[in-house]
Amino acid sequence: MFSRFGRLIVLNPWKVIAVWLVLLVGSFLAPRLADQVSNDQASFLPSSYESVQAQELAERAFSQGNGASATIVIKRVDTQPLTEGDAARVGELAQALNTAGIERVTSAATGPQAVSPNKQVQLVSIVLSGSPADPKLNDTIVSIRDKTSSMLKGSELSYAVTGDGAFLLDNQEAFDNALLVVSIVTLVLVVGLLLVIYRSPVAALLPVVVVGVVSAVSGAAVALVVRAFGMQVDPSLATILTVVLYGVGTDYIVFLLFRYRERLRAGDSPKEALTAAVSRVGEVIASAAAAIVIAFGALLLALFGGFRSLGPGLAIGVIVMAIAAVTLVPAIVSLIGPKVFWPSKSWQRAPRGSIFQRLGTFTGRRPALVAVASGGVLAVLALGVFGLKIDYDQIGQLPKGTESARGLEDIKLGFPAGALNPTTVYVRSDAGQPLDPAALDRFAQSLTQVSGVGSLMPGPTGAPATISPDGTTARINLLLTTSSYSNAALDVAGDDLRRVAHAETPPGTTALVGGVSSLFADIRHANNRDLWVIFPVAGALIAVILGLLLRSLVAPVYLMLAVGLGFVATLGATVLAFQGVGDKQGLSFNLPIILYLFVVAIGTDYNILMIARLREEARAGNDPRTAAALGILHGGPSVAAAGLILAGTFASMLFAQVSFLTEMGFAVSAGIVLSAFIMSLFLVPAVTALLGHTAWWPGHGDRGRPDSVSTEPSSASQVEPVTTPAG
Repeated sequence: MFSRFGRLIVLNPWKVIAVWLVLLVGSFLAPRLADQVSNDQASFLPSSYESVQAQELAERAFSQGNGASATIVIKRVDTQPLTEGDAARVGELAQALNTAGIERVTSAATGPQAVSPNKQVQLVSIVLSGSPADPKLNDTIVSIRDKTSSMLKGSELSYAVTGDGAFLLDNQEAFDNALLVVSIVTLVLVVGLLLVIYRSPVAALLPVVVVGVVSAVSGAAVALVVRAFGMQVDPSLATILTVVLYGVGTDYIVFLLFRYRERLRAGDSPKEALTAAVSRVGEVIASAAAAIVIAFGALLLALFGGFRSLGPGLAIGVIVMAIAAVTLVPAIVSLIGPKVFWPSKSWQRAPRGSIFQRLGTFTGRRPALVAVASGGVLAVLALGVFGLKIDYDQIGQLPKGTESARGLEDIKLGFPAGALNPTTVYVRSDAGQPLDPAALDRFAQSLTQVSGVGSLMPGPTGAPATISPDGTTARINLLLTTSSYSNAALDVAGDDLRRVAHAETPPGTTALVGGVSSLFADIRHANNRDLWVIFPVAGALIAVILGLLLRSLVAPVYLMLAVGLGFVATLGATVLAFQGVGDKQGLSFNLPIILYLFVVAIGTDYNILMIARLREEARAGNDPRTAAALGILHGGPSVAAAGLILAGTFASMLFAQVSFLTEMGFAVSAGIVLSAFIMSLFLVPAVTALLGHTAWWPGHGDRGRPDSVSTEPSSASQVEPVTTPAG
């Protein structure tokens, strides 16, 4: 099928390019993907979770959803306790902010309850209208800071404006700089490595052009699907989609160009060589893309919508990229011909005595040794996973040294660590009758007895509970003793506090625990469930794809075992790097899913390329060990080049100076290196050589078929004779 398809593409390049130009123009008329995102973490959880129900109750009773807020943290410059005069001046500041007419400032409040017990810190709480992610709030935060600076000028007081709106403003520049650095380093690495590999600026720039076109087309396609089905999209989708397209796109183009160059060296005419390349690599690309699409599609099984929303978008992007790899890329190369390698002449001659020739020969002669050594490396690294700890601290992931980060540190001088994001218990009357304030006070006091709860945060009237205007709902703010995002806080809000709140609630009422800690406790529950469901389902479906491709039941089993071992080894290496050497509390909660997306899904590409080449060499009549040697000789360079480029792309994130991006950069680049250079280059060929014909059972995938007998010249002479060692 791909032989006829390749000939059609190669002989009609202008028609193919015209179709892509129409799609590119149409993409500029489609909705923008950036306009379809949601920053509301609670919106990604099912309504059955208590934190979501608490938020919905807050919106109905108090018109209080996930709106933005800001907190001004004030202390004395000389670190002495605040005086009555200082407190009065802070009160004047709050009043000035209320009357300053700053856009989106709903209210600013302070008072005796906002002064810490040790008099070290006083807070001004500001309610803002709009979502924390609304870019217009940046101007509001700047105005608040300007007004605060002018009001406190000449006093002995220092201040820091913190809170969710301030976090986004302060960290926007850091993340923008990080993304700029990553983009520049990625572009330099991709172009630079391809220049080294092909010694041609044309071949180096080809992925940049193609991925640029595919990014625009796939982004528009995803936006249209999202809008048509009313889906919510995580803000990280656009960034991850771009990296995925550069990763798989460069891989597919490298696979195609390596096979094209190989056929040119064998004496084929440019058109014949390109048709043969599309025919051979097209099946590999289609199978690899299908495996990735299925892996990404498995995210639809996730409870947490932040993960679930990534699946369709990434799957669409990979489908578009795979289509471009077997249509747009061959069409462009058909027009350019061998000049795609210009000015290098190395494409005209096959290298002799290359490192891949020596590695292939050694693996063919000693497959058991290679299998034990490569598998042993992965197994040793996998041991690190036993020390894995998951970190949900979103604040700790942000850059240090900003004003909002300084405000967080100042709060700790006088308040519990959870003061910025109190955990809120909502009490609702079941019969719609007014609540009893005395019963609410007793209930609130019982909540303070829960281990991990620091104190009550009184309402505007000084009472423990704030009652809604209709008298049927109350909210009680509690300050936890640890950071709102810590695992300890999640344990309190998601378990202990809920148990006590449900048991001690006044008769005829229902209690719901909300707030950031409660929300992330539910996200943690959903995340743990998703990890145990998505991985096995995706692995099984990818194994089915491999089985259909290879017509074998044995090969898919050891290939998926190798992929699983590679994933665990990558996670273990990351634990050792960050929790061991780096002394971090834990890895970001979404890192395992990120590793799944890139290491398991994309790393499977390399396995498919190598196993397809091993099958091809076996069909040419070579024995299993010689086929392994030839597979490494011919497939090794493209696997190594693709792995090096993709690993280098992610390694660029190490320069981002943002904690999560650093974790992601190290983990994914390490995973790609292990997948390409350990698993695909050594472990898979060695195991296949050891199993011999059994690897293709119950089919005969290693035997040539009458309708698929290769017309290519034998390449067995390119490796030294492979024989089984005596003894």
